[in-house]
Amino acid sequence: MSEARNSWAGLTTGTVLRPEFGTIEYRTVELLGEGGQGQVWRVAASSGAGPDYALKWYFPDTATDEQWHALSRLVEGGSPDARFLWPLELARSPGTRGFGYLMGLRSENYRSMVDVMRRAVEPNFRTLATAGFELADGFLQLHSRGLCYLDISFGNVFLQPDDGRVLICDNDNVRVDGQPASIAGTPKFMAPEVIRDLMARQIPHPNRRTDLFSLSVLLFYMFMMHHPFEGRREAEIACLDADAQNGLYGTDPVFIFSPDDESNRPDANIHPNAVTFWPIYPQFLRDLFVRSFTAGVQDPENGRVQESEWRKAMANVRDAITTCPGCGLENFLDPAGADGTAAGTCWNCGATLADQARLLIEGSGGSLVGLNADTYLFPHHIEGDRYNFRQPVAMVDRHPQIPDVWGLKNMSTNTWKVMMPDGQKWEVPPGRSVTVTPGAHIRFGRRSGVIQGRVVATGSTP
Repeated sequence: MSEARNSWAGLTTGTVLRPEFGTIEYRTVELLGEGGQGQVWRVAASSGAGPDYALKWYFPDTATDEQWHALSRLVEGGSPDARFLWPLELARSPGTRGFGYLMGLRSENYRSMVDVMRRAVEPNFRTLATAGFELADGFLQLHSRGLCYLDISFGNVFLQPDDGRVLICDNDNVRVDGQPASIAGTPKFMAPEVIRDLMARQIPHPNRRTDLFSLSVLLFYMFMMHHPFEGRREAEIACLDADAQNGLYGTDPVFIFSPDDESNRPDANIHPNAVTFWPIYPQFLRDLFVRSFTAGVQDPENGRVQESEWRKAMANVRDAITTCPGCGLENFLDPAGADGTAAGTCWNCGATLADQARLLIEGSGGSLVGLNADTYLFPHHIEGDRYNFRQPVAMVDRHPQIPDVWGLKNMSTNTWKVMMPDGQKWEVPPGRSVTVTPGAHIRFGRRSGVIQGRVVATGSTP
């Protein structure tokens, strides 16, 4: 810690803050926390009007001219997406050294991804897939502006455990793609080439490609609760010093599930999370992780999984969820299988998984959607529109008196055309439902779907 930081008295409650671009004066209300670069305060307008904000105030040794100019560009450019707690305004305080910036306050509904890793919060698979989609889409919006985040890790991400919405914090380090940066990233999330630059005492140049690697590590952690390079080789190291870590993550990383190198397989006793979770997920998701940590390591330019690929995969993971009729927990259909059915038995209770009810959406790269009691369809399923998980166009609707009879309710503005297996045809206007019947063909609009499998309510005998 620098001498300047040691001698810094810091802000106090009631400190006056004057904006660089606006006219509203603020005062500090309460200290919310402290990190490596500065303090975070809740602030309120001195007039008492308007919402409260968060203020990040830099320590003297981090309040550099470079940081000020970088923040100015971010404020002027505006946020790329609502998922980012973006710098909104720069502020100084009369008679106080340094500066800070204002950003939105994080709602208490959001929990740190660190809590997920510690199992203090245990979101279900649908929530994880939704969070993965939100992250991939958010970073796609950031990168499309020619910016890179530099420091993707679970320490900078918060999610709502109920629905998977995310907030991405600490955006003050965002820079133009490829520029030299004083921030290299978080250990274990940095791309191997960044680690090798640091080892060679070269200035790292984090960029969109290094962000893509860090995003893949974050997603692997979320789904496997484990690091992709920590297997047998790590367990055999007597002293995990800097040289050993540089080898594991930088100069000689080996994916724990590499199809071509089994030297770093996880041990069921030492790495139970990785061994347990890996076989649960559909093959298409595992294939992307294999590519991320094999080709993506060997060929950073061309081998890394793109944000749009992760976004599509996460939407497909949501679709692939099917409910075990024994314990009610989530399992997965696998579109790579011959008929799209789930694995033979539930990963949790071992119950036999029957021919689970599902909707095969036809045409234009259609998908397979598990039909569960809480399933919704969205515009991208039946109209091919952009992803929008806020406006469902159909939902599974259970019969109020007969639990095993389910319908698919039309929540769109279109009238569906239905052909039943026996050849009967009818229309399903908005607000009405069609019974979930194997072989029923539904014309939603631009796309059609065929119902497959059968409904088995939780607690029933498959």
